[in-house]
Amino acid sequence: MSVIVSDRRTLVVGLGKTGLSCLRYLVDQGRSVAVADSRSAPPGLETVQRDYPDVPVQCGAFDADWFAGFNELVVSPGVSIQTPAIRHAREHGAVIRGDIDLFSEAAEAPILAITGSNGKTTVTTLVGEMARAAGKRVAVGGNIGTPALELLSPEVDVYVLEVSSFQLETTDKLGADVATVLNVSDDHMDRYPSKMAYFEAKQRIYNGCRQPVVNLDDALSIPLARDDLRFLCFGFHRINPETFSTRDDEGHLWITYGFDNLIRSDELKLLGTHNLSNVMAALAIGFAAGFPMDTMLQVARDFPGLPHRCQRVADIRGVTWVNDSKGTNVGATVAALSSLKPADGRIVLIAGGDGKGADFSPLVRPVRESCRHLILMGCDAQRLGDALSDIVTVSYVDTMDEAVSEAARIACAGDRVLLSPACASLDMYEDYQVRGDAFVRAVEALS
Repeated sequence: MSVIVSDRRTLVVGLGKTGLSCLRYLVDQGRSVAVADSRSAPPGLETVQRDYPDVPVQCGAFDADWFAGFNELVVSPGVSIQTPAIRHAREHGAVIRGDIDLFSEAAEAPILAITGSNGKTTVTTLVGEMARAAGKRVAVGGNIGTPALELLSPEVDVYVLEVSSFQLETTDKLGADVATVLNVSDDHMDRYPSKMAYFEAKQRIYNGCRQPVVNLDDALSIPLARDDLRFLCFGFHRINPETFSTRDDEGHLWITYGFDNLIRSDELKLLGTHNLSNVMAALAIGFAAGFPMDTMLQVARDFPGLPHRCQRVADIRGVTWVNDSKGTNVGATVAALSSLKPADGRIVLIAGGDGKGADFSPLVRPVRESCRHLILMGCDAQRLGDALSDIVTVSYVDTMDEAVSEAARIACAGDRVLLSPACASLDMYEDYQVRGDAFVRAVEALS
């Protein structure tokens, strides 16, 4: 990769994995770089001080006047671009960018880009496996795993990126070969003034896209700027040309393309109908990228799913325990409830945490239709209970061990106990993974 020497002064705002990746990339490009973070001891600070001792670093409250002295701000996704110091810098002529902007300018291989409120990590991982099985030298990352800038290499045939709404806020033209918004539901309402603002951020993934992949079951997946693009589509029971869909045939539910049956749902290891949508999306993206269909179908058969995403934990005395700790928003929990209701039982739902200002009313119908009982914990437990206690019995607990013990007491043979919190975890846990691990340990203790 060639080094670009520039007199442009760039400020990296926010450290952590992404901020560090931006700093390394910009220094390698010969840029004049400084770093700012609102935390007094942000993650990655020691690395900066050790590896880049000449880079100025400002920790603590942002200094708006200092920010205004830079030509360019590269903002980490965890920092809102509406922060006053960033807005002040923009008003003084600074360009606001992010790591995906830098990545898209440098990437020489096709980009397959995936965003959405729910399912994007599963789809990104599955598409990456399909690319690998198709013999491609693939790099997978972005909002998961490896930061996008650290994926850059002349040895890569295709990039598969998960991209968050936060990253897309600063992305002008991604220029993806294939891009999709899987779905849009209320999330991060503590950061966005409205669902429309969140939706508009997601839509930026289509800027410069060759082939949009559209979810026909969610109108918010459709690009706002059509530009005479032809869509490749997916959706349930929508048999059409250029569409991945489903049909009931010969006593089985099939995933189809056009009018042809491809794979039975019972051949998949993934739980839940929402995962059928994820598989359809992955097949559509891979098809648009030119991967062989037979190869993709075998990968779909073998794919076990990801931890904390409708993960089957145990079957104990006729009760199935499922860890969906990644259900950090209302839409994810609605999808899990709708997908996982057992044929001969009900769901005991463990939920709660930090609701991030979301509206819980979309849970009313699926809870009424699927749930036997609701077990609530975390800082928004009472608000969840207020929204749902008229339609289902509710218990309040303080710990995951208490939640699992209560669920074991209430669940009947044929039921599923589902941890799908509809909330973030940070009020009680380091992240959703730690929360999910706590659930798994408590369930394993039962058996």
